[in-house]
Amino acid sequence: MPLVSVVMPVYNSAATLGAAVRSVLTQTHTDVELLVTDDRSTDESMDLLRDFAARDERVRPERAPEQGGAGKARNLAMERARGDYIAFLDSDDMWLPEKAEKQLAFAAEGDAPLTFTSYYKMDADYAGDSTDWVPNGRVIQARAHVDYRAMLVQDHIGALTAMYDRNVLGTRLMPDMRKRQDYALWLSIMRDGADARGLAEPLAVYRAHQAGSLSSNKLSLVQYNWALYREHEHLSVPRATRALAGAVWQSVRNSRV
Repeated sequence: MPLVSVVMPVYNSAATLGAAVRSVLTQTHTDVELLVTDDRSTDESMDLLRDFAARDERVRPERAPEQGGAGKARNLAMERARGDYIAFLDSDDMWLPEKAEKQLAFAAEGDAPLTFTSYYKMDADYAGDSTDWVPNGRVIQARAHVDYRAMLVQDHIGALTAMYDRNVLGTRLMPDMRKRQDYALWLSIMRDGADARGLAEPLAVYRAHQAGSLSSNKLSLVQYNWALYREHEHLSVPRATRALAGAVWQSVRNSRV
């Protein structure tokens, strides 16, 4: 069976970390390793991770040498990966039990080294585990096929669902950016000629803000998206403006789910 390396950055996530870790350890595809980088948390996150690691050798936590943000934490984890596939999960989200198994089968059917899936949204105060999840109808639907041109208009890939084939792409790290590193990674993979395929079935659960609102965090991403389009992708002002409009529209639409 292929080994899936699951990358998880952590910062002061003690309240939700347990459910996220358990959602990986209860996968029906058991050949996984959970590579967690704690970004110098000041709560009990690292203690929780050590407890998980003592009970299950698939959990491999490390503490970042200095606080560097989620992108650097993910890169530190990816540099330790041993798997055939690299996948991503944040410490407040969850995978459903069959995600790895179904996504690996989906990836094997096609020729796209980058795959993603639909996912559910849950309220911020959800206290259950992935094994308790009851579908709620709040679904962000995956597009069947995404190329570089489509990704420039909108980021169609939920990071908690993304998985790439390391045997095809090698170890692809995230650019050194304060935010939107995941989006930049997908764009760099596609710019090099690889398209992405989306699996329609929702296989992960994203912890969301209040439905119907556009959070201040979402609004703050405007400046980071603009920097990504202009400085990382070197788009002209008209193309960057069109891409930014698509990103804002996607944020508004997804916030209503």
